[in-house]
Amino acid sequence: MEILQQAVMVLVPMILSLTVHEYAHARAAYALGDDTASRMGRMNLNPMSHLDLFGTILLPLIAIVSQSGFFFGWAKPVPINPVQFTRRVRMKTGILLTAAAGPASNLLFAFVIGLAFRFVGGAGLPESVLTLMVMTFKINVVLAVFNLIPIPPLDGSRVLVGLLPDALGRQYAVLERNPMFVILAFAMLIGFAGRLMAWPIDFVSRMLLMATGNV
Repeated sequence: MEILQQAVMVLVPMILSLTVHEYAHARAAYALGDDTASRMGRMNLNPMSHLDLFGTILLPLIAIVSQSGFFFGWAKPVPINPVQFTRRVRMKTGILLTAAAGPASNLLFAFVIGLAFRFVGGAGLPESVLTLMVMTFKINVVLAVFNLIPIPPLDGSRVLVGLLPDALGRQYAVLERNPMFVILAFAMLIGFAGRLMAWPIDFVSRMLLMATGNV
């Protein structure tokens, strides 16, 4: 029963957070002229449109059952076609904005949850509801920070490519098409995730809590 409760407390916020993340990618691309995700039914907040059976459900469940303490997951990536971006922005800028929209949406989601917690935290809500709010806040901060790590295929790599000079950006973008590099990079990230992310996650959490008046 305890594992079942923990599964609910992790999976519900994770599914909601990943849904918001992928929707933001799709919405940003659409705003820039690319309707690929919209035509494929991915520009919505229906979790079923974005679920990846292994990355969204099974992997977090494995972490819960194994009591590893580190939860990791992903949703189905939203398809983006930069060729359709409006000519009002450079293609590399459009890719940067579309990539950054995901982590930005998670920070905004965490901010909204922080505000909500400030106003209803003492309103006598069931402890389970408050726990879900806290978990949703934490998971969104983790998703935002983790996805901004500039290693392919994370969003941070595309943001970095957009910020680098054209020649360097093209060279770095090639790494994403190297499957062995991606596998090794993720192996390193999983191995050092706690140490890599502890400080930035704590910093971002504190800033959001201060901004929402919870500190």
